[in-house]
Amino acid sequence: MLIGTSAQAQENSTNLTPNIHGTVRGKYEYQPEDKAGRFEVRNARLSVDGKVSEIVEYRAEIDLSNEGKIKMLDAYTRFKPFDDFQFTIGQMRVPFTIDAHRSPHKQYFANRSFIAKQVGNVRDVGATVGYKTDGALPIIMEAGIFNGSGVEKQKDFWTKNINFSVKAQFFLPKDFNLTLSIQKIKPDNAGIIMYDAGAFYHADGWHVEAEYLFKHYDGSAFKNVHSVNAFVNYDIPLKKCLFSKISPLLRYDYMNDHSDGMRYLGGKLDKNGSLVVTDYQRSRLTGGLTLSIDKPFVSDIRINYEKYFYRKGAIPKPSEKDKIVVELMTRF
Repeated sequence: MLIGTSAQAQENSTNLTPNIHGTVRGKYEYQPEDKAGRFEVRNARLSVDGKVSEIVEYRAEIDLSNEGKIKMLDAYTRFKPFDDFQFTIGQMRVPFTIDAHRSPHKQYFANRSFIAKQVGNVRDVGATVGYKTDGALPIIMEAGIFNGSGVEKQKDFWTKNINFSVKAQFFLPKDFNLTLSIQKIKPDNAGIIMYDAGAFYHADGWHVEAEYLFKHYDGSAFKNVHSVNAFVNYDIPLKKCLFSKISPLLRYDYMNDHSDGMRYLGGKLDKNGSLVVTDYQRSRLTGGLTLSIDKPFVSDIRINYEKYFYRKGAIPKPSEKDKIVVELMTRF
């Protein structure tokens, strides 16, 4: 009887109220080469998360306008019997890299890096375990296995191949972070393994970050891919002003010829085809300013200019050219 009363008291002390959040990103882009511009709603995300008991959590997130399409993003439940251990099963962002794992409201630039958008961007269905340690060197470890189907082909997707991902974050002294991760995927007939190493310093208004990703295709199905993302951001507090801070920032990112891992023939998906270049080699310099308003919601005005440098013979995609971007992001 006493055990039942104690368990009931613990249950009653748990806050079961759901948390509702959203992120809306509207932007205008102008490409001088084309002398053309466009308005776009890049994201209109809504999420709900919370607890059903002291040790069971949940999260569901949908994007009502992911480049004009509705997409279910996160849908998982989490078992957390201890503060330093958790088990998660469902649909989620695969634990891999620094930049690809950032939510839209935590991005520094209006448009994602090549690592976050093309090379290392994976969301899948599976299960993960997480463990963290405290002390002089805090560490967060995450490891998971996944279908490899992505989030849109779950019902009739049966596989003898399991994808995996492992990510370790080391919180070093002097506000440094080192993140190492490895991921294996098989989007089609060729297995792909990716290695990623990144580090950042975040203190005294500075955020300095560098990340490198290496992507290898089994059986020489496609040549190895190298990708780099490096940037610096500095926050300048503002007083007696509409904005709480202004942040100048500068980024360099690079990727050589990249394949998404699917076979194509005549420009269409075809199992009789082969892996082809889906993103041509390029580098990019991005500079700009971010004006931040932090009350009552988190809201940023991001003003960026992107300068692309393509290899000879590369064919830029319609939206991958030099551009001016003005974005308003609101998180509630």
